[in-house]
Amino acid sequence: MTLGPPSSLPDADLPSDWGSSLWQGCVEQLAQELPEQQFNTWIKPLHAVASNDLSKLTLLVGNRFKLDWIRAQYATRITALVEQLNGHPITIELALAPKEPVVKSGLSKISVESEILPERFQAADEPMTTGFRSRLNSGLTFSSLVEGTANRMARAAAMHVASMPGQLYNPLFIYGGVGLGKTHLMHAVGNKLLEDHPEAKVLYIHAEQFVSDVVKAYQRKTFDEFKAHYHSLDLLLIDDVQFFANKERTQEEFFNAFEALLAKKSHIVMTSDTYPKGLNDIHERLISRFDSGLTVAIEPPELEMRVAILISKARSEGTEMPEEVAFFVAKNVRSNVRELEGALRKILAYSRFNQKEISIQLARDALRDLLSIQNRQISVENIQKTVADYYKIKVADMYSKKRPASIARPRQIAMYLAKELTQKSLPEIGELFGGRDHTTVLHAVRKITAERQQLSELNQQLHVLEQTLKG
Repeated sequence: MTLGPPSSLPDADLPSDWGSSLWQGCVEQLAQELPEQQFNTWIKPLHAVASNDLSKLTLLVGNRFKLDWIRAQYATRITALVEQLNGHPITIELALAPKEPVVKSGLSKISVESEILPERFQAADEPMTTGFRSRLNSGLTFSSLVEGTANRMARAAAMHVASMPGQLYNPLFIYGGVGLGKTHLMHAVGNKLLEDHPEAKVLYIHAEQFVSDVVKAYQRKTFDEFKAHYHSLDLLLIDDVQFFANKERTQEEFFNAFEALLAKKSHIVMTSDTYPKGLNDIHERLISRFDSGLTVAIEPPELEMRVAILISKARSEGTEMPEEVAFFVAKNVRSNVRELEGALRKILAYSRFNQKEISIQLARDALRDLLSIQNRQISVENIQKTVADYYKIKVADMYSKKRPASIARPRQIAMYLAKELTQKSLPEIGELFGGRDHTTVLHAVRKITAERQQLSELNQQLHVLEQTLKG
């Protein structure tokens, strides 16, 4: 993976955080391209260092197996992304990470945001109880979570759990699509509880880690230690329980831990990509337990919330984002918080590298690939066809004057998605739906927006349609 050094600027004129901006932009793009499990396994743990002369980026890898796999599977894409973000050649190397995080002679350590740091670099910031490792990220708190209509109910329930654990809303089940802030909310609960009760035993884990712990306990015949660990917790925060699907022994052990924790009035908070009854290949008795407390959804953030998130995140990076730029980005990046953060990082990196003030034109240039893909893939016609296929009606019914519920309902959903996923105005959308008045479109948008917050089945259907349309 060899590219040559930047050619247009002398070294003295390059921004001091040039390497950091490059790697952050690359990581964020890979987070959007790769399945979450692949990203978390291979890309997320990488740590980057840049040479003092800014001619080389070295990616530090945990072991030889991972190094060989990353070289074979991801090296070409990483090189292409870095070259695209940089605009000039650069040398990229893979190397085994030292056992301790050190800064070697001739290398400058790169600062990467907390959610993409490997675990060993996070340990110093992790809230700890007496000898008990919580796995919490101390930066994910209630105060750092932007509140809006999309997450207000879930946030209120989570704050109640943090202040009065073991009482109401036990278990708390939070569901929603990727990148909407479910994990942030769980860490916030744990951090708040430890702030008030430093002696509490709090554990945050991903469901896949629980599966791994069950397998190890089974292989080593250490179930007594396993149970002593999990059954002694005051608060268990477990992410993405849909990964328990088809894992019989894991489900059995989680059921036992669930019962033990509730019996001692410990609290359980879970997240999933769908509501409990929408989970597949999980025992009914577990699903009934998941549904026995409070189930709340986190929705995709509305426009005002997306604007607030961008301004807040930019400020935390030491940059003031003009409101008109935040509105431009928020109107074009609609799906989740993670994509918003990715867009912001690209803009900040582009601004720093080119030494230009943040403006709408700069944002347009920085996000040109994202905007190009979005404009190419999502059109009102594509939405109409996708929705018609999903609800098994004819595309022609989208334009017709027919009004039975089996047709009118999908038509309203298509109008709602057209407003959410395209830049078309209400009159333009109405025209594409058989010359309907803009007030008809507005009524449909308001109706589906309200029902999405109340009907979990509709929310799930919309989530599937949105993911399908975004490819």
